[in-house]
Amino acid sequence: MLGVRYLEKAVFGLDYGQLKLVFHALEERKQVIENAPHLCHALPCMTPCFDWFEVVYYWMGLKMYDLVAGRRLLHFSRYYSAQESVELFPTLARKGKGRSLRGTVVYYDGQMNDSRLNVGLACTAALAGAAVLNHAEVVSFLKDEGTQRIIGARIRDNLSGQEFDAYAKVVVNAAGPFCDSVRKMANKDALPMICPSSGVHIVLPDYYSPDGMGLIVPKTKDGRVVFMLPWLGRTIAGTTDSSTSITPLPEPNENEIQFILDAICNYLNIKVRRTDVLSAWSGIRPLAVDPNAKNTESISRDHVVSEEYPGLVTITGGKWTTYRSMAEDAVNAAIKSGKLSPSNECITSNLRLIGGDGWEPSLFTVLAQQYVRMKKSDGGKVVPGVMDTAAAKHLSHAYGTLAERVATIAQNENLGKRLAHGYPYLEAEVAYCARNEYCESAVDFIARRSRLAFLDTDAASHALPRIIEILATEHNWDKSRQKEEMQKAKEFLETFKSSKNAHFHDGK
Repeated sequence: MLGVRYLEKAVFGLDYGQLKLVFHALEERKQVIENAPHLCHALPCMTPCFDWFEVVYYWMGLKMYDLVAGRRLLHFSRYYSAQESVELFPTLARKGKGRSLRGTVVYYDGQMNDSRLNVGLACTAALAGAAVLNHAEVVSFLKDEGTQRIIGARIRDNLSGQEFDAYAKVVVNAAGPFCDSVRKMANKDALPMICPSSGVHIVLPDYYSPDGMGLIVPKTKDGRVVFMLPWLGRTIAGTTDSSTSITPLPEPNENEIQFILDAICNYLNIKVRRTDVLSAWSGIRPLAVDPNAKNTESISRDHVVSEEYPGLVTITGGKWTTYRSMAEDAVNAAIKSGKLSPSNECITSNLRLIGGDGWEPSLFTVLAQQYVRMKKSDGGKVVPGVMDTAAAKHLSHAYGTLAERVATIAQNENLGKRLAHGYPYLEAEVAYCARNEYCESAVDFIARRSRLAFLDTDAASHALPRIIEILATEHNWDKSRQKEEMQKAKEFLETFKSSKNAHFHDGK
């Protein structure tokens, strides 16, 4: 989501810094939708207004947003009457806290499939000649004895336990919330750059929000923004923003989950129940403090690039929307640091990600018409199943033009069964990801190649044995490795605070 709060600060607080941030994010948002059209799309978001002052205030604010966005605008914002709003969003309450709904103001934002975009970036980099390595950890830095400049890193492969040295003219530290611990390897007295903030999200059944329309409440009782959006066939709601400690597996606490449920409850005409929570998780935002800044008020939603130690460029802060320009700034800093001479300027602003080139929204119809899903029944018999619309759409959006490769595996290798009841994920995807997307563990698949763990913890748990079975075939795992995978995945899923009450909707 692009910052509505930042726009409010920029326009009504006459804050030029915030306005620059909004301009920049709008530019990058348009770019990412063009570069990964299968993974990113425009989403209308509705703000309910319960008095006429709110209608005028938000309408004016969003018209200002249209004006600021200019050619970067996805679609014009507009006002809907109370009746039109309820038709578009059936679960929206007509009355709240003794007030009546006066209408809603709708603006368009961007939405993306973040885990698939992340994998797409790694695979696109590999195609362009990058050496990509996951499950690897920097143990220490290699320094030139004379100049003390960093010239590489000692790396541990956490899958095999082996360690090796990798040399480089410049090292870029882009470790998100963990970037301070990497900086301390170079200089143990480095001042912290990260002010970690916890963001909690919950996933609810699809009937909470209509497909293709989000709900944004710009001001809750404590001033935070709360949203409820359709996401991968379910409804995602969030978010909290509270200080936290840095840990590899952050967990949401019950108060935060309840805060989100209470906040959306005021705007809906259905019962909002804790038992409807299919999954709940916490993430860490690496809000950045520039170590060279004079005052502590420099905590930024923007990114910070710095080279405090020769040979180590650190980039942190920022947000998903602006990932591309963050990378460009980091590479520019690395070029300067290593006195490198690239043969061309940065080309990523118009670089299609893998699967995006030549992709059309109608691709799913080709999959539905030309492929079948061959499935092994429990008795071991192979039976054909249709490549239904839900599965075809899912493959088209998740893999873009490479979806046909996954469909071929489903058809030719009898891996066409669904992994979890009520979800479009196919067994073929596990094999495809193991072969082509560096999928090395069960957690890689349920969290980082698909979003199943984040969508429905119980469904992910039920799918695990089959996922591990397919990965074992692909990677030649023995029984003890399979057992270890199951153990690690179960521990990972325990950090997602779902209720044990998943709602299944077939064909979704």
